[in-house]
Amino acid sequence: MGKKVLVAGGAGYIGGFVIRALEKSGYDPFVVDNFSSGHEKAVEGFRFYKIDILKEKEKLLQVFEKENPDSVIHLGGLIQMGESMREPSLYFNTNVGLSLNLFDAMKVFGVGKIVFSSSAGVYGNPVSLPIKEDDPRNPLNPYGETKLMIEKILSWMNRASVLEFVSLRYFNAAGASLDGELGEDHPNESHIIPLMLKAALSDSSFTIFGNDYKTRDGTCERDYVHVLDLADAHVRALEFLESGGNSGFYNVGCGSGTTNKELIDIVEETTGLKLNYKFGPRREGDADSLWASNQKIRKELGWKPKYNIYDIVRTAYLWHSKNPNGYE
Repeated sequence: MGKKVLVAGGAGYIGGFVIRALEKSGYDPFVVDNFSSGHEKAVEGFRFYKIDILKEKEKLLQVFEKENPDSVIHLGGLIQMGESMREPSLYFNTNVGLSLNLFDAMKVFGVGKIVFSSSAGVYGNPVSLPIKEDDPRNPLNPYGETKLMIEKILSWMNRASVLEFVSLRYFNAAGASLDGELGEDHPNESHIIPLMLKAALSDSSFTIFGNDYKTRDGTCERDYVHVLDLADAHVRALEFLESGGNSGFYNVGCGSGTTNKELIDIVEETTGLKLNYKFGPRREGDADSLWASNQKIRKELGWKPKYNIYDIVRTAYLWHSKNPNGYE
């Protein structure tokens, strides 16, 4: 077996793809997750421990002692921007608290390498496009603020020579496996592509939040990255750290933006279905445009996206068509 990797939050949407990419690359991943939003089906065939990292620190320490991981990938935490605006204390307590427990366990057992699931939400409304890693970080919501706080904690722990890290600033993860067997199934889904597809497949209405943004058609513009490409970025980040690479921050995006209106056209073109949609008020905390410069990760980690927005919609449509009720 290869080197052991503890994947915190590995039963979630992105985690299911990351553990498979790790295994394919010769690693021995295992999962720690409380399954509050993850699924046991996503980790079938992998070792997993049902633990709440925030509330069950002693159990986490026992897993570290038993498994003796070589490194950690941290995907755990709450992820809904809108919910974070309504429940900021929940997000700070959960996302920062569980991260500290995880980092403490790493320190106790001398595990010195971690890949962290961050977010483009750390930037807020960008000062220029595409967004570069050294651009100002001004989050517009508590979710993004928690990611920025965790990045700062990692930076200080690195300065204290406790650990080496790569922080991957995801743009919008989307898509599903090429065979439609693994996909996106969140409770209280808030991501636009699955919401659009569910509406199209059920012939129900869909709401776009805001049409007065400072974009080419008035709707939000986002950079969508296929979850398979995102999983590949985690493997490359870990390999980079193991080869002696320096700690740092990397955008993970395709390098261009798609507006919500454009996404409607792509969904209709790809699926042959018609979307019944309407416009609603803006969601508080939403930025106008977010799309990445991915030059740094291309140059330093050798990563580049293999899949485009059409591939994302096509694979997501396949997943939702085959799994109308999700994993249940």
